[in-house]
Amino acid sequence: MKKKELNNQAAAPSCQIKTTIGGQALIEGLMMIGPDKKAMAVRKPDGSIYLEELPMTRWTGLANLLFIRGSVRLFRQLVTGTRALLRSAELLDEASEPVTPATPVAMAGTLAGAAEGAAVVETADQSAPAAKRKRRTFKEWREVIDQKIDHFLTHHSEVMLYLSAIGGILFSVVLFILLPNLLAGGVSQWVGIGDATDRASAILKNLIEGAIRIVIFVGYLVLASRMGEIQRVWMYHGAEHKTIACYEAQMPLTVDNVRQFSRFHPRCGTSFMFIVILVSIVVFSLVGWWNPWINLLIRFMLVPFVAGIAYEIIRLAGRFNNPVTRAVSVPGLWLQRLTTAEPNDSMLEVAIAAMEAVIPEESGRDKW
Repeated sequence: MKKKELNNQAAAPSCQIKTTIGGQALIEGLMMIGPDKKAMAVRKPDGSIYLEELPMTRWTGLANLLFIRGSVRLFRQLVTGTRALLRSAELLDEASEPVTPATPVAMAGTLAGAAEGAAVVETADQSAPAAKRKRRTFKEWREVIDQKIDHFLTHHSEVMLYLSAIGGILFSVVLFILLPNLLAGGVSQWVGIGDATDRASAILKNLIEGAIRIVIFVGYLVLASRMGEIQRVWMYHGAEHKTIACYEAQMPLTVDNVRQFSRFHPRCGTSFMFIVILVSIVVFSLVGWWNPWINLLIRFMLVPFVAGIAYEIIRLAGRFNNPVTRAVSVPGLWLQRLTTAEPNDSMLEVAIAAMEAVIPEESGRDKW
């Protein structure tokens, strides 16, 4: 942590309350989620702040069951986050490239022109000998398929959101759960660790797997933090933390007040991801070590359970303040050096706008 930031953090008032309000950085904006409202604020190219209230997700059924609610809420939140991320990109595209709405006459003309072109092509094909008919190239077939996919996704946006969420989860599972297991198996054979049926060997192999998982996860964050496009997202992430910390200190949400707080926050999604890794080491050690395919299947099936346990640990760590809970928060705080950056005043204004839109009217409704 830089010296300047340490000074600012020392000067900032301590936390008076712990709120359940959380957020997610978007493209040039933030989404904040409170107990009753959800809103996103985006800085448009003209300098104005666009604020939009989003549909609120109500947690019912499995989303309230202990050790199950974590994975259910994670998936739903991933869908919500993807929707907000696409919406923020859409707002910026609309502002930078204005599109004139199509009138019914214009649409009719377009459809008529397309029908006429299709009729001409069809007539030409029928009049030509079968051997000389023009066949579509691979590029043309690919364009047709792409158009059909775009048309389907445009009219089934919810399907696209759920497919994106499922794809994101599968990517994470493969990269951070399955790949480390395969690499650990190779390393174990290379160093000559004992038979898989031996308990001590199984635990050692799982520890190697956990170490590889941590290296891959940290490496992934390091590479992502070096991407120029991600830097501004990390800055908005830092603005989110500062704003929430200012609110928890019960200070007025002004740029001057928010600026003095640290960009690191103990109840962050980064902490959750690291807790998932630690929990996976323990859980996978308990189920032993088998052949590669059984190992992969067991780990894939246990991912929701691991996420559920990690969620409950984060909930407890956020509720209590003692040496154990502070120790649980330390790895996540360290990783936030990679996933957050110091925001500018313009970003703080956006974060404040999103935060103010979700603060509950009833005092204490957002108590952690």
